[in-house]
Amino acid sequence: MSVVNLKAQTTSDTQELPGHEEKYFLEGPRSRAKELFFSVKVLMEFIRGFRILHFAGPCIAVFGSARVQPGSEYYELGRKTGAGIAKLGFAVMTGGGPGIMEAANRGAKEAGGKSVGCNISLPREQTANKYLDFQFSCKYFFVRKVLMFKYSYGFMILPGGIGTLDEFSEALTLIQTHKILNFPLVLMNRGYWEPLMPLFHKMIENYMIGAADLKYILLTDSIEEAMKHLQKYAVAQYHTKRKTEFHRYVLLGE
Repeated sequence: MSVVNLKAQTTSDTQELPGHEEKYFLEGPRSRAKELFFSVKVLMEFIRGFRILHFAGPCIAVFGSARVQPGSEYYELGRKTGAGIAKLGFAVMTGGGPGIMEAANRGAKEAGGKSVGCNISLPREQTANKYLDFQFSCKYFFVRKVLMFKYSYGFMILPGGIGTLDEFSEALTLIQTHKILNFPLVLMNRGYWEPLMPLFHKMIENYMIGAADLKYILLTDSIEEAMKHLQKYAVAQYHTKRKTEFHRYVLLGE
């Protein structure tokens, strides 16, 4: 493909994604004014996210595919996972979209718990599901990721694609580098995630990671076992370090 045709294809592709200036930010340096303006917009998005999620309560983040259909095996796994988390007293935080995210939010609502969504604006798969008590829609992936990790005390990884794998890797990296401490990380569905285990063992054998880096990972098919893992680490983490009551201020519009 010629450079001209490649450039034309790139232009066509970007025209299909109106309003997503994040792609331009990642293409290298721009004028100082544009960089400053972009930074201010990112800051404002963080502040809006903080305001909305400040009173959501302690959350467990559930990650999984947006493409799973209601009634499927993975969807029902998401519902059971959301219900189990709600019964522990945590809010269920997801990416706010359809599929497993919807299933987990739905399970939390059906169990009488809180349901939180941190959505992302995308050309597809971006519609917020109808089971959310708190909702914040992000323009930028990195803002969304920071917010979801900031308000969570544990992470449930259900079957998903590249985005889910990215979120799992991010959580594992934060735990490994001690940016977050003692946070449980559950991989639900052995049949789906088992192929990752030989790779981790290979990393340990080659001294790329230590065995202790995987201490807080649980690979399981059992909702009960997953909830016990969260109970052991997430509940203790919340009660010992983060149990602070925040009051709403009328002057701030809260």
